[in-house]
Amino acid sequence: MVKFQIKDQNMNIYTEAEEFQVRRKGILLAGGQGKRLAPLTNVISKQLMPVYDKPMIYYSLTTLMLCGIKDILIVSDPVNVDLYRQLLLDGKQWGINISYAIQEKPEGVAQSVLIGEDFIDSSPIAIALGDNIFHGNDLISLLRSADSLDKGSTIFAYAVRDPENYGVLKFDNSGSIVDIVEKPKKPPSAYAVTGLYFYDNTVIEKAKELVPSHRGELEITDINIKYLNDKLLNVEIMGRGIAWLDTGTIDALQEASQYIRTLENRQGLKVGSPEEIAWRQGWINDQQLEKLAINLSNSFYGEYLIKLLQFEIKDSFIN
Repeated sequence: MVKFQIKDQNMNIYTEAEEFQVRRKGILLAGGQGKRLAPLTNVISKQLMPVYDKPMIYYSLTTLMLCGIKDILIVSDPVNVDLYRQLLLDGKQWGINISYAIQEKPEGVAQSVLIGEDFIDSSPIAIALGDNIFHGNDLISLLRSADSLDKGSTIFAYAVRDPENYGVLKFDNSGSIVDIVEKPKKPPSAYAVTGLYFYDNTVIEKAKELVPSHRGELEITDINIKYLNDKLLNVEIMGRGIAWLDTGTIDALQEASQYIRTLENRQGLKVGSPEEIAWRQGWINDQQLEKLAINLSNSFYGEYLIKLLQFEIKDSFIN
């Protein structure tokens, strides 16, 4: 294993860490109709919309990159998939490999496993929803912990004020998780399951066993319940030090932009930059970063990348 130094998400403490194992593959969902964002989404995918200074999809892409994942499958609809190809290319510019697959109809998150079966092959996977943003202290350690497990599944839960809009954890009197309820009218707790899932390779067979729900979708909650019933579901609670932003509504989209704007203007550091994360991970060198920066030099984003090299801002990984 190659050693390197990072700081935590608060930009404070250097730690010595092992390089992430490059064995897990990633699936990034960038389909769906985005009906809650209409009419904005009448002509373009919501994951292509800006969250402050970057396309929304950059944030979930960089979350996978922070896991050390270099092989990523973008699953999108037939109308928008070519736009993602234009935006992200094949990933080589960031030292990663990006491929694409089409989801003909929005028939559930779990369907992405079946669509990506050949891509997954014999690997474990991480699935990220393209409209979810994660940021904060201890995020990297949570991701590394989930990636280190060879067997079972890891999902992440977050306390929210509107759990009825999500898959929700149900606890027994001892605090053990006994069920996950999808969009309940009467939520059994305030803990929602976020849009980031880690699975071993048995997820393929589990996905093949699913039947469509009353919504006509293959539910990711049903896969998680299968792992729960097998006693192979690990749940990590994201605490106060981590922000989880689901940008599926107009208000949430604006709040996410304001959050990123405040962080970046206050710290002078970018959130969700694939160029920077690739450079900090050693996947691209100074010369490659400089070339990427020059291509964006007329924007504040490009100027920031140039300053990374000029001032040797080597603070940490950031997402």
